[in-house]
Amino acid sequence: MTNTPSPAQTQPRAAAMPFIMLTVLIDMISIGLIIPVLPVLVGKFTGSQADQAFWYGAVAFAFGLANFFGSPILGALSDKYGRRPVLLLGFCGLALNFFATAFSTALWMLIVVRLIGGAMQSNAAVCNAYVADITAPEQRVKRFGMLGAMFGVGFIVGPVMGGLLGAINLRLPFIVAGSLALINLMYGYFVLPESLPLERRRAFNWKTANPLASLRALSRLKSIGPLIAVIGCSGLAQFMLFTTWVLYTTFKFGWGPQQNGQSLAAVGIMSVLVQGVLLGPLLKRFSPQRLAVIGLVSSTAAYLLWGVASQGWMMYAIIFANIFGSTVNASIQSIISGAVDSHNQGQALGAVSSLNSLMAVIAPIIGAPLLGVVSHLPAGDWRIGAPFYFCALLQFAALILAFLHFRRQRRQRAMTTPATKALETENVS
Repeated sequence: MTNTPSPAQTQPRAAAMPFIMLTVLIDMISIGLIIPVLPVLVGKFTGSQADQAFWYGAVAFAFGLANFFGSPILGALSDKYGRRPVLLLGFCGLALNFFATAFSTALWMLIVVRLIGGAMQSNAAVCNAYVADITAPEQRVKRFGMLGAMFGVGFIVGPVMGGLLGAINLRLPFIVAGSLALINLMYGYFVLPESLPLERRRAFNWKTANPLASLRALSRLKSIGPLIAVIGCSGLAQFMLFTTWVLYTTFKFGWGPQQNGQSLAAVGIMSVLVQGVLLGPLLKRFSPQRLAVIGLVSSTAAYLLWGVASQGWMMYAIIFANIFGSTVNASIQSIISGAVDSHNQGQALGAVSSLNSLMAVIAPIIGAPLLGVVSHLPAGDWRIGAPFYFCALLQFAALILAFLHFRRQRRQRAMTTPATKALETENVS
């Protein structure tokens, strides 16, 4: 890594948002490609549905654990060396991860590969910091929503491609995903401009870059400390959904890679529609705080309904009814970003990513055993939805915590405003 600006850094700052959106799109297509087929690949090395759920949980746990320790370090490095070189490192990690997974011949190989890949990439956090670098605070919710829309487009294209390619050969999606990661590496090297100018960079400190120190620093940030629990509960629910979706629909409805790819594409379509089209009008009517609360209500209901769904078409109906659920992440990201100065965006958003990675570590420990316990039940049994019922409880807890926090903030502002006006009147007189 080096502080020497690349030729790409001479690009106008106004052009940076389209650059990073394309980067995220390619990144998410490559990740989305493997989602419908990775649980099936794990199943090739196991002898029962319960074992498949357990070992898929172990593979997911390995990636989350490595990413938990790697994210704040990479986020802090991006504050020192810039966003671009850390993103390039992440693309290298993804390419290595995908190609090595494609040629794995044993479960232990899958676990080792996921450990290495998780440690080398924190692309989501660095991309969020990139957007914060180039965006005024009042525009960040909308810009984070645009970035979220690119995640959604990736989840439309990636899982559909993964399902179709997986039907041809189970390892083919991993090879294609690795190739896309290499394309992103070349795009980033030759085209992507740097967003963080030299004068806004900060020294790297190992003491603050470890994940526990990053989380402590995040919890001390004025006005957002209590949101840590909201991010944790909501993130754990989301990662349990990601961990169990494919196996859940396989066990309950008998879906294969192609059907799972299509259902995940539906999730992506909804994300693009909300964050790319509806988020702007919604922000004119609702504050980020109110949008977060409404979104948590919507997603709590969605998790519960996914669990009780008795037919596959119901999963799609719930996906498209959960409109406000797609606004939660962009709203909370904006609130946190607005509480951090421009020198610490990478570390703060890296800490958020690290917290999400911690939830990704915990999710398979809870979700996979829950699914394993009910895996013997006949297809269509409502009890197979046990992981989703737990997700609904987590999201409800996040809702209560967010509601209480925002209400406390409103009361504090109401008490402070009269006192401030009185002081100003006294100073004038």
